[in-house]
Amino acid sequence: MEDRAGSPELFMFLAATVHDMKNSISVLSGTLENLLVQAGDSAQDHPAYPQMAQMLYQTRRLNDHLIQLLALYKEVGRPGYPFDPVPVQVSELVEQLAAQQRVLLQSKGIRFDAEFPPGLIWTFDEDLVLGLLAHAINNAVRYTRDRIALTICEQDGFMEVRVEDNGGGFPRSMLEAGQLTGQAINFLTNSSGLGLYFAGEVARSHKHRQRQGSVALENGGALGGGCFILRLP
Repeated sequence: MEDRAGSPELFMFLAATVHDMKNSISVLSGTLENLLVQAGDSAQDHPAYPQMAQMLYQTRRLNDHLIQLLALYKEVGRPGYPFDPVPVQVSELVEQLAAQQRVLLQSKGIRFDAEFPPGLIWTFDEDLVLGLLAHAINNAVRYTRDRIALTICEQDGFMEVRVEDNGGGFPRSMLEAGQLTGQAINFLTNSSGLGLYFAGEVARSHKHRQRQGSVALENGGALGGGCFILRLP
């Protein structure tokens, strides 16, 4: 039997399937978000409200993974990485993130704080970094008690971005997976593998003067919980 595992037709079929799934999940996520907004603050006392908030979180999580799969498909199935670095006003990036996450965070009663230099401009692929940080925030939603902080600063020629929460911290398996970023991660035994691999690929694709980006996971930080760290040159 002919081995078609690496055939262009199979890559195209898989990518088209993932794209359709992503669109369907996006519609479902948008519908849930609109329902939560229309329900208003008084709906938080309704018994179904926590379930709807959890459904929104899970659909966002699925959508994140599908976006990552599409980005990785472009890397594996086509020559070159979908990479378009441009100067970005960091304050605008933060505004986009806050707007995307506002309903989900409010529905779960999570406080979101952001701290960054108001005039900072940095060069990076905005779409990829936005997707990466949105995934980091969604992941923090899973572990936090009730607070998530986004902190951005310039340090030693890098832009350092930290997504922190006040939960119990990352489990050992995720910290170990973070140390393996860029090496062989077992996606079958480590559910965090795809997100970390995607984050590592996005970070390393940013290079400047023989330096490249990186990601790391740690526990502690300003809020005492888990910390996702992205550094871009």
